[in-house]
Parts: sequence; structure tokens; C-alpha cells
Amino acid sequence: MGVGDASRESTVLAFDFGTRRIGVAVGDLATRIAHPLATIEREREAERFGAIASLVAEWKPARLVVGLPVHADGTPHATTARAQRFGRQLAGRTGLPVEFADERHTTQDAAASLSEAGLGGRRSKEVRDRVAAQLILQAWLDDHGR
Repeated sequence: MGVGDASRESTVLAFDFGTRRIGVAVGDLATRIAHPLATIEREREAERFGAIASLVAEWKPARLVVGLPVHADGTPHATTARAQRFGRQLAGRTGLPVEFADERHTTQDAAASLSEAGLGGRRSKEVRDRVAAQLILQAWLDDHGR
């Protein structure tokens, strides 16, 4: 097994599911660090999954994490079921294990972080979803590093 093989076993891709955009982050179980990666803005489902397939082929993750949107009190809402369906589709299309992670407040936290960094308006929207995916993945990595 080469050096690259070991890192592939610990690579994780995370998704901040949205009906308009999907934020994507990449992280590593060994270092427990997540990085924003991409925002997928495709209207047609086939194009969305094509873009995801390209990222999976490039990064060769061992598993996928999908942010699960819920109300502040933890109860599900309309988008919860859509995110769960998206996760099931990911598992079916990639053959990879998919885990769900609580994503309460991540989009707001991402927007606040970008605003503090001086990124607002249109530029903020372009990166907000991938930063939200990074926050989802970082929390997941933190939980799984214990």
C-alpha cells in the first residue's frame, strides 16, 4: 500500500445540500481538518450528480457526509427529507458509505464568518455554501476524532 492509498482511506467529502446550490468540502480523518472545496450550481439533477461524480473520482473519498437540516430544537422539516433522499442517492450512485451530520446554523455561521472577513454580497453567496459544508465536516471530524 502506497502513501496515497492511506490518505484515500481517510478522505471525506461533505455536502451542504440545498435546492439551488450544494456546497462541498473535503477533509481528512488523520489530520481532522476540513477545507471548502466547491459549490455545485446545476439545476438538473443529472448535472448535479455528474459534478459530484467528478469530485468523487478526483478525491477518492472513503466516505461521504451530508448535512442534515433540522429546526433549532432538532425536529425535522421539509428540507430534512430532501437531504436524506439526496444522501440515499449519493450512497446508491457512489457505493460509498454516507453519514448525516447536524447542520443547524451552519449557513448562518458561514455567512457571518465571510462577512467578518470582508466578503459580502455576491462574492459571499459564491462561497457561503462550500464554507457551510466545511463547518459541517469540521464538526463531524471533531466528533469522530474522539
